[in-house]
Amino acid sequence: MIEGVGNVKQLKRLEGEEGYYPLGVTVTKNRLHVSIVWAGEACSLVIFEKGKDEPEAVFAMDPAQRQGNVWNLTLAVDGRLPKNLEYCFEVDGRRMADPYGKVMIGWEEWGRFENAETVLRSPLVQANFDWEGDVRPRIAGEDRILYRIHTRGLTCHRTSGVRDKGTFKGIIKKIPYMKELGITTVELMPVSEFQEVMVQDSQGPYARTSVTGKINYWGYAGGYGFAPKASYASGKTKDPVKEFKTLVRELHKAGLEVVTELFFTGKEDPVQAMNMVRYWVSEYHVDGIHLVGYAPVQMIGRDPYLADIRLYAADWQGLDGRNLVRYRDDFQNDMRRFLKGDEEMLRQALDRIVDNPPGAGIVNYMANTNGFTLMDAVSYDRKHNEANGENNRDGSDRNFSWNCGEEGPTRKRKVIELRKKQIRNALLFLFLSQGTPLLMAGDEFGNSQSGNNNAYCQDNEISWLNWNNLRSNRDVYEFAKHAIAFRKAHPVFHMKQAPRMMDYLTCGYPDVSFHGVNAWYPEYENFRRQAAILYSGHYGKKADGSDDDFFFVIYNMHWEGYDFALPTLPKGFKWHAAMDTDRKDINGFYEEGREQLLMDQRQYTVAGRTIAVLSGKLVPEEKKAETPVKKDSAGKKAKAGKAGKPEAGKKAEREEDRHEKV
Repeated sequence: MIEGVGNVKQLKRLEGEEGYYPLGVTVTKNRLHVSIVWAGEACSLVIFEKGKDEPEAVFAMDPAQRQGNVWNLTLAVDGRLPKNLEYCFEVDGRRMADPYGKVMIGWEEWGRFENAETVLRSPLVQANFDWEGDVRPRIAGEDRILYRIHTRGLTCHRTSGVRDKGTFKGIIKKIPYMKELGITTVELMPVSEFQEVMVQDSQGPYARTSVTGKINYWGYAGGYGFAPKASYASGKTKDPVKEFKTLVRELHKAGLEVVTELFFTGKEDPVQAMNMVRYWVSEYHVDGIHLVGYAPVQMIGRDPYLADIRLYAADWQGLDGRNLVRYRDDFQNDMRRFLKGDEEMLRQALDRIVDNPPGAGIVNYMANTNGFTLMDAVSYDRKHNEANGENNRDGSDRNFSWNCGEEGPTRKRKVIELRKKQIRNALLFLFLSQGTPLLMAGDEFGNSQSGNNNAYCQDNEISWLNWNNLRSNRDVYEFAKHAIAFRKAHPVFHMKQAPRMMDYLTCGYPDVSFHGVNAWYPEYENFRRQAAILYSGHYGKKADGSDDDFFFVIYNMHWEGYDFALPTLPKGFKWHAAMDTDRKDINGFYEEGREQLLMDQRQYTVAGRTIAVLSGKLVPEEKKAETPVKKDSAGKKAKAGKAGKPEAGKKAEREEDRHEKV
């Protein structure tokens, strides 16, 4: 093949020019640098005109410019290169796609299978993008509220109200909704290029030979980690780079951050893995990376280029840093067990709620991709994965769920009401915990997957969000929205540092303290399912510099009601009812600023399976004379405790039937 003719006549070989360049193709003003890792004997750059099978030019790489297993080629560029040029590599007589390709041509249509002989190409040059002065929001770690979405699943359903369904552009249309909900950070499930059509052969699972008929909907598979997924771009002429950059830019304009998941098979070279993370941060302006699979976390976690970027992983293997965040199921599993009333979970649950480690941060969630949705966690005792075609053997059997009395869909009003109450409880577990909360998209309006806890292959209405639920479960949405706003309004629930559980400001109250039915006396016996947490407003500063309110959050996951003694507040402060998940008449909450002054300032009755949030506010003299509106929650037969100041109180001796069943 003759070099530098036809549509590539602007390219001329430069002999003897050496240097270290990024792997893949790098185009500068008058140079084109090519580097590829290959341990074989020969390597060439093959250039095509778009739509043609025969190459326009082939540039063999000189072994003399090989550095280790990295082959290099530098070409002089005379003028502007045509935009219709594509390339791949030829190594030891066979062609291969560029592992560092920034766009992969050939997978633009979702669900299309290419045979094993098809070699993907990449464009030789990319168009410039106008970031319009894009600036990262840089939201403080303690202020973040994550919202986890699947690009297709968010808008593919016919009810989404989006024209470009299942695309990056479709997400843009949902930005106003996400802003209204109150989230700060969007986490995207894998958006880099992968082959979604699952195949297998006799040599092992998912080798590229025969189609299984399944779709890898989630995207946890090997692929091309530098290229955004082409089938997630809209229109006939797809431009995934431009569309994804536009998505990031528009989210930033709205004040929202972007976190992308990157999946690693473990076969990637560690340098390639780190370069992949750096590329998404620098090229696409993302605010964080969630490392999934087998990433070299030690190397990536120490990378100085990423020191101001939030990095999420299941385990940081001893590394410490405020930009490193631990992301795993610990909170979900423990709090689901507490939610359904398991024994021996009280102390563990309280520790999860206040956990805010000084080193690496943590992400808390009540539901995530791998497992039941929040609605399914209160609607099913068992997984129902028959649609996956694996005889219900796939997916975890440890969901820590409870169906509230009937498996699956029901018309029984009491069961429906209990399920929604349990969802309200779960949302308060999440948004009143100190770690960074993550909400799985759709959980805010009761999204269900019909009991499927492993919908990895369900590219259909099982996985797609049905936006009609936003109307039918409007009460769930309004409660979720309020819980998020409540967290944002009160810094004691998202402190910058871990609670010390002591009065280090010498203000008369510890920052955070645990209580039982008797104030200042927590009880942790294995059969206990009720406790309370007091938050002192002196330890939380609002935006205007004023102290936060006092809060007494009562958790009663027992099926009986209890009278909780209330701690004594500073002079002039009174307890008000802010939230009570048993109060379906008010959907579990009072609007901010309209909390109800309690008639009884010594105790509060909390119904079974209920969370109550009481706020201690300074009450002006004229307001003290007014008749309080509401006394307490409507509970079952209650057991009373004693009130007191931090130094007062006597522990009540009380036994409970340990053999009662849920």
